[in-house]
Amino acid sequence: MAKIETNQVAEILKRNKADSALLRAVVEEMNLLIRAEADEEKAPAVKKQYVIVVSDPDGRFPNEDFAGWVVQIPDNDSPVTTMERILRASYEFNASKKGRLLPVKTVGEALESVAPKHFKEADLWVKTKTPVLVVKTDNLIPKDKSPAPDTDEDDE
Repeated sequence: MAKIETNQVAEILKRNKADSALLRAVVEEMNLLIRAEADEEKAPAVKKQYVIVVSDPDGRFPNEDFAGWVVQIPDNDSPVTTMERILRASYEFNASKKGRLLPVKTVGEALESVAPKHFKEADLWVKTKTPVLVVKTDNLIPKDKSPAPDTDEDDE
């Protein structure tokens, strides 16, 4: 449907000699509809936090490197709820027509193949559909044991 400015509608009504009370009522009603649309469009963006879901099926953590998925959840929610959100979206997907044909059975399958609309309903946004490697660190930068070469000695 084509959109038209309110002032253009007012000009058309004036040219067609519409009653001024009718003109005012139409313009006011159009302005109310425009304000209501603008309020709906300006819904505040949800602030999100990143969570890494690590795949550790054999309970080896932290002895070996792992694969995992990066997801986002609302900033004010606990990361502990992440798995619950994934399961809820998976159950909804499995209840859908496509899910009944090809149900997901693992978290990895869910993160790779469940449609984003199911995750969005659970307030979860999948950032990596394929698993990424998780690298362990002790969070320390070792100090260099050899002194830095002196550039003044090279000039002589």
